[in-house]
Amino acid sequence: MKEGLFSSSSNFNHVPVMGKEIIQSLKALPSEFTKQGLIIDATLGGGGHSSQILENFPGIKIIGLDQDPIAREAASQKLIKFGSRIEIISKNFADFSLDEQAICVLVDLGVSSHQLDEPSRGFSFRLNGPIDMRMNPEKGLSAAELIETLSEEDLADLIYKLGEEKRSRRIARKIKNDLADNGPYTGTQALSYAIAGCFPPKQRYGRIHPSTRTFQALRIAVNNELESLDTLLLNAPNWLLKNGLFMVISFHSLEDRRVKTTFKCDKRLKALTKKPMRASSKEIELNPRSKSAKLRISSKR
Repeated sequence: MKEGLFSSSSNFNHVPVMGKEIIQSLKALPSEFTKQGLIIDATLGGGGHSSQILENFPGIKIIGLDQDPIAREAASQKLIKFGSRIEIISKNFADFSLDEQAICVLVDLGVSSHQLDEPSRGFSFRLNGPIDMRMNPEKGLSAAELIETLSEEDLADLIYKLGEEKRSRRIARKIKNDLADNGPYTGTQALSYAIAGCFPPKQRYGRIHPSTRTFQALRIAVNNELESLDTLLLNAPNWLLKNGLFMVISFHSLEDRRVKTTFKCDKRLKALTKKPMRASSKEIELNPRSKSAKLRISSKR
């Protein structure tokens, strides 16, 4: 990574969502599990969930996965006090394999506060930065490169399918015309301004920002998020001991539908949450981004 291109881990902040509910679910496991069990934190982030788990269960060890080098650095600093109880691996969960079996696989599919609040990462339309959006800034096409590569039709399909944006064709036409006439956008705010112009004036200042769904679609596409999730949902049950827990926190319907269907239809799993658990009003007040979180839990048959 080029020095200075991306921020350091010193200001990495990711408030763990629904930590209380996760700890309570783990406490319901058989005591022999939590005395010396292994947990796979498949989305380590800054180490928030792992830190809470390691503090509450002195016998547990964790393997933490994350493809974001800044997140891994931050997590290693936060979790250093736990010594050999934490192993951090540079890997997307879709590429992970496990020889032993775990008592729990935990997945938080949300974008971290750091990624959203750090302009250089290019995830946010509220803060101007390069149109990047890569979870691993050292690998793959940026969102800007993806936009330039796709045809207008393919870009419209992507925005519609991954962002569930009804104005996808108008937005794609605007983006491609701008690129043809003026060249690449100067940053995320210029792209956001162009997208907002595709909406009637009254809808530009509503509860949901007009760029939200398009930015979501680009981020999902850049990081192959749904394909990676499908692979995880297929593989993770094989990593679990009988009665082990598979816990997934999702933040939009495309993810949640996949998790719900897997927990209902996969014969290796038994759904423990008929409806998803939601963050408490107190947590939402302290961390507004937890409002859209849905936690589903299943156990290995």
